[in-house]
Amino acid sequence: MNTLTRLHVACRLMCAVLPVATLTPNPVQAVELMKWERIPLQVTLKVGQERVVFVDKNVRVGIAPALKGKLRVQSTGGAVYLKANEAFSQTRVQLQDVENGEIIMLDVTAGAKGSAEPVKLVYEGGDSEAEANPEQAEAAKEEKKVSYSTPLPVLLTRYASQRLYAPLRTVEPVPGVRSLPLHLPSSVTTLYPAEPLEIQPIAAWAMQSQNVVAFRVRNMTSRKIVLDPRSLQGKFVSATFQHRFLGLVGTPEDTTMLYLVMDSRPENALIPEAKVSRKARGKHHAD
Repeated sequence: MNTLTRLHVACRLMCAVLPVATLTPNPVQAVELMKWERIPLQVTLKVGQERVVFVDKNVRVGIAPALKGKLRVQSTGGAVYLKANEAFSQTRVQLQDVENGEIIMLDVTAGAKGSAEPVKLVYEGGDSEAEANPEQAEAAKEEKKVSYSTPLPVLLTRYASQRLYAPLRTVEPVPGVRSLPLHLPSSVTTLYPAEPLEIQPIAAWAMQSQNVVAFRVRNMTSRKIVLDPRSLQGKFVSATFQHRFLGLVGTPEDTTMLYLVMDSRPENALIPEAKVSRKARGKHHAD
């Protein structure tokens, strides 16, 4: 058999094999859509098999103590992974959006039978419409304006206070609130220069054009200090102390929280910290 004949035979064999590989079906796993309408969603698990819930939000997961050792929960990148180690009856699992505090409730059951399909949560006016017509959904999103009956500084201050003092399950969800990264020094000395206070930024949130920053304020003296918002230095829309005074250093009352609402970014609303030159620091250490 000459070379040309061998190539022709090889080509015919390849052509006969290729269609078989092309027709081999690829396994495709269906996704179960569940619409969140503030009614607990029923999620069934098969013992020993992991099931994924696509939340598409950054969430904290809260489970009942009764599920300890029975349910393994992992959350990352907007997905929650649930795996039952043993059977259990219907039990509530809470998913809390870390940006706005909204709580999504799942009623989870595990047994010998259960679905392995991933679950994708659909929100009102959200995913299902966007997937069907992305351009129309985007236009609707741009046109939609969220209105509030309460002034934004009040909403932001109340939200920040609840996030830091109240149990997570009691935090009122506020549409449009999102976490804000802090680009501030670990200690701020220019904010309340009238008293020797230790002031540290803790967290920040934004809504529309305004931001709120929560600061921990601690008395560094052995005397009581009455806090006066008028002594604050910077550009703020509103300022609220959690408590009206600070007790002596070392007592439970020596610390409180301060909530500042501002129109600009936090690093632009505060008076910059004084920069200490290397030469001055070297002289200070030498002394």
